[in-house]
Amino acid sequence: MYIKIETPIGVFAIEENNGAISHVYLPNQVTDAIKSSNEPSELLQNAKKQFEEYFSGKRKDFDLPLDFGNCTEFSVSVYKELICVKYGETASYKDIAERIGSPKAYRAVGLANNKNPLPIIVPCHRIVGSNGSLVGYAGGLEMKRWLLDLESNTK
Repeated sequence: MYIKIETPIGVFAIEENNGAISHVYLPNQVTDAIKSSNEPSELLQNAKKQFEEYFSGKRKDFDLPLDFGNCTEFSVSVYKELICVKYGETASYKDIAERIGSPKAYRAVGLANNKNPLPIIVPCHRIVGSNGSLVGYAGGLEMKRWLLDLESNTK
C-alpha cells in the first residue's frame, strides 16, 4: 500500500508493509507503477502528515514504525545510528563507522547509506565526507543540499 506526497522538491511515495513503513521513494524513484491507495491506511496518513510537517520545518524527528525488511544486520545498525544524527547536524561516514564499533568500515557504511530504504525518516542526507563535502545521495546532491539547508534554517 502506498501514498504519494507533494513536497517542495517533488513527489515522494511512502510504502507500508505489515503495519510499518517499509520504503520511501524519492522523486526520481516514483514511477507510474507506484499507485496511491484509494483509502490510505491510518499509518500512511500519519506518515504523510509527518512528512508535511518535516517539509514545513515543524518536525525534526519521525515517530513511525519502521520495517527494514531484507536489510542486513550491519545495514540496520547503520540506519539506527543515522537516526541518532540530530536534525540540522551532520556526521561523516567515518563517524558512523566508529559509532557502530567498526571504525574501518566507512566504505560499507557508505554502501548501506546508498541502499537506505527509508530516506528522510532515516536521514542519510545528513552524512557527509570526512572533510565536510557533500558526497553521494540517491536523490542527487542538489536535493541533499536542499534538505540540509531546510534543516539548518529551521533549527
